[in-house]
Amino acid sequence: MVFSSNVFLILFLPLFLIGYFACPKRWRNLVLLLFSVVFYAYGAPTFVLLLLGSTVINFYLVKGLYKTDNLVRKKLFAGLAIALSLGLLGYFKYANFFVDNLNAVLGAFGLQPFTFTKVLLPIGISFFTFQSITYVVDIYRNVHKPMERLTDYMLYIIMFPQLIAGPIVRYCDIADEIRSREQNWAESLQGFYRFAIGLSKKVLIADVIGKQVDILLAGDLATMGTGTAWIAILGYTMQLYFDFSGYSDMAIGLGKMMGFHFPENFDNPYNSASVSEFWRRWHITLGTFMRNYLYIPLGGNRCSKPRMYFNLWVVFLLSGLWHGASWNFVVWGAYHGIWLVLERMGLGKVYEKMGKVPSVILTFLIVTVGWAIFRIENLSDAFTFISRLFAFDFTSFVAIQSPQFYTTLVMALVLAFVVLLPFGKKLQNAVFYTDFSKKQHLAAWPVAVSLLLFCLGALNAAGFSPFIYFRF
Repeated sequence: MVFSSNVFLILFLPLFLIGYFACPKRWRNLVLLLFSVVFYAYGAPTFVLLLLGSTVINFYLVKGLYKTDNLVRKKLFAGLAIALSLGLLGYFKYANFFVDNLNAVLGAFGLQPFTFTKVLLPIGISFFTFQSITYVVDIYRNVHKPMERLTDYMLYIIMFPQLIAGPIVRYCDIADEIRSREQNWAESLQGFYRFAIGLSKKVLIADVIGKQVDILLAGDLATMGTGTAWIAILGYTMQLYFDFSGYSDMAIGLGKMMGFHFPENFDNPYNSASVSEFWRRWHITLGTFMRNYLYIPLGGNRCSKPRMYFNLWVVFLLSGLWHGASWNFVVWGAYHGIWLVLERMGLGKVYEKMGKVPSVILTFLIVTVGWAIFRIENLSDAFTFISRLFAFDFTSFVAIQSPQFYTTLVMALVLAFVVLLPFGKKLQNAVFYTDFSKKQHLAAWPVAVSLLLFCLGALNAAGFSPFIYFRF
């Protein structure tokens, strides 16, 4: 089940909200947990028992970790819990990748390939695995006490707004709200507005652009004209941003409706003046996780410069692999890691001398070229496509017979960069980060309802369209 579907918007969400707010506060967590299980089982019935079973085991392993004062036992319990989470992730997400590459090596030496039944990928496994790890590590580090009730811990892992594609919520940031939270109706309304905005970003922008991008990238990449190639990759750059940030807006909005405060996951990333800044603004919760649970334990920047560069590169290599079990993701991660190292070695100072706007343009071009590697799974095809971006061949151009595509792409570009202007920043703060007055609620409510109805109409016309990050 996805947020941008009729079954969620017309059936699941209304039933959930009625059941959630109609019952006493002490039962609301159970109602939310029950609906979350149904939400996951609807899309992945085969894997729901795996999700529930691993969550139960993890809960009791961490309970044992917290109760013992013996350091060896603490490490044992923590190691078992992390091994369980990473083991499941490794098997379901990377087993096929490992076997395919093993067979390629065996084939090169003329040996028989290894037979292996293809493993299906449970949706959302990357996200709930990382949340399980934050729980284990935060308890081990005495950052927070563990949950006393199994159902509360299960809710932390399985809560449907952020179960499938984040944001990745650290346990210590939400533990108190799971135990007890106040219902603020004004904030719930603003959560609804945020949800409507996120749905609009997905349905009215990302899906419209993505439909044409898929057509362009399904063509002959080797003969594609430079103009067509740039339209395709700019389209994908906007599609990916509005698709994923739209999901995050919807998740944050749903959380606010129930009194939860999920962390922001995007902060106008295409306005960044360096690749380092881009990664502080794009998929913020993943970056935070990688910094706290991988980069710092590796030594972070409290070591020699060569080791620091190595740490950065390893983190982004693994970040790329986290996105998918394919070599294009590994190369994409290495690509970003190289740019971060170069910025630490002196490129950052060049950006400063260039000034804000030229640095933003250059960073945007670097990131956009990187998205070609991210989008096109076959590396040979990806590099062929990138060569066409810089071939300066304007003799052939594939005209898209869709004024809606061009209008939406221009609108997406404007929305992505408008915050560079003082007016745009003020508008964003007013919409997302300011408590509304009664008059503002009276104005915002019909707008949000209209957006919701408009999206429903678009969904009925276009059909099913999953979020891009569901595959990760």
